[in-house]
Amino acid sequence: MKKLSYMDSVHRDGTIWNLSVMVLLLAFPVACCFVFNVAPEWKSLLMGLFATAPMYWAVGAIETVTYVPMLGAGGSYLSFVTGNISNLKLPCALNALDQNGVSANSEEGEVVSTIAIAVSSIVTTIIIIIGVVMIVPLTPVLSAPVLQPAFDQILPALFGGLGVAFVSKNWKIAIAPIVLMLILFIFVPALNAGTVGIMVPVCALFTIGVSRIMYKKGMI
Repeated sequence: MKKLSYMDSVHRDGTIWNLSVMVLLLAFPVACCFVFNVAPEWKSLLMGLFATAPMYWAVGAIETVTYVPMLGAGGSYLSFVTGNISNLKLPCALNALDQNGVSANSEEGEVVSTIAIAVSSIVTTIIIIIGVVMIVPLTPVLSAPVLQPAFDQILPALFGGLGVAFVSKNWKIAIAPIVLMLILFIFVPALNAGTVGIMVPVCALFTIGVSRIMYKKGMI
């Protein structure tokens, strides 16, 4: 039997785990239907799917194109299973790759990115468990008004630190996406913190396109 290469094993295991998670996610509502002897109203379900599914299909396709080159194959499989890519897995992977001086498309980068995302997932799970256990005694502390400004700045502080590190490497590339996001969030009121998951892939594709044009013109 021919031994699989590292990348072949990553794609094999990643496909198996992603399909398994998809089956498990769908198994719960199906099990509820059988246990409680109920069924959804199919007409309303289909109408809801037609209204929302195309957006998620588009976002899924864009995320695959934008995240895989940054996370690597192994990191992408693991991220799509565990979630929280833009606000947790992506920053962890990018920081780990930067600290080790490797790129995601190298075998070393694949390993580093996958380990970073795996550790991030484990730490997140442990923190959630601690939070569930300690939620009652910590509620008065966490809900204190004096701490609210700090909680509001967690994500800006996280991406601000990463932004400084990566923008300093090539500030010319950073101008276009910064200007685009400022214009969109200032003049399109519908955009808010809930749309970050959509806007990150869109901004990434825009940045890639602008960078390509700048490269062709010899600007970078």
